[in-house]
Amino acid sequence: MTQDNIEEKVVYTKPDLITNNTMHYCPGCSHGVVHKLIAEAISNLGLTDKAVGVSPVGCSVFAYDYIDIDWAEAAHGRAPAVATAIKRLSPEKLVFTYQGDGDLAAIGTAETIHACNRGESIAIIFINNAIYGMTGGQMAPTTLIGMKTATCPEGRDPRLHGFPYKIADMLNHLPGVRYITRQSVHTPAAARKAGKAIAKAFANSMEGRGTSFVEIVATCNSGWKMSPVAANKWMEENMFPEYPLGDIKDL
Repeated sequence: MTQDNIEEKVVYTKPDLITNNTMHYCPGCSHGVVHKLIAEAISNLGLTDKAVGVSPVGCSVFAYDYIDIDWAEAAHGRAPAVATAIKRLSPEKLVFTYQGDGDLAAIGTAETIHACNRGESIAIIFINNAIYGMTGGQMAPTTLIGMKTATCPEGRDPRLHGFPYKIADMLNHLPGVRYITRQSVHTPAAARKAGKAIAKAFANSMEGRGTSFVEIVATCNSGWKMSPVAANKWMEENMFPEYPLGDIKDL
């Protein structure tokens, strides 16, 4: 067979909404995969012209550089409040937040709880890597017992620091929250499940069905001081028992 007779087959292309900007995330970071899933979900649902993302402070703040939709930037932790305003003013829009654990489960705890309690028809995408990734690897509310960080170098001690905060489980009792799920993106199969969860959360937002909360248990190999491969293994062995994957609520 000559080269002229070889038929080219495209087996994969970059999602249309992912820009050509070089991502700043550390090699092995989960953020890039989640960005891809968000972009695919928006395109597949035909919501490109209706999507509005809200990103606050943290590694997620530069999401607007990578997903080509309308974005609003919120103060640290305040993304659910900003998303509430946008959705109420423009109920025909797909409105979602994209937040890390330090942002959503620490400084933004109140905004998260009350937006969910009101049942705002927004989607919240929550990246849980159990550490403050952008600012130097400090302990987060989600840091595991015994896990070492820059601010608990001997490991998290519940007598000093309290216990890991499972905000998804805590939100379960609120009637305004219609969908809560915990997923990951460490394997192709897991990424497919996470993509379906994100698409479902977006569809709920468009149908006015209350708040949808998608937690992604993620890695921060630079903050954890591990290679990407070792970080995935550590996550499976340590994060998943504390934050088990699967649907928590689906009404």
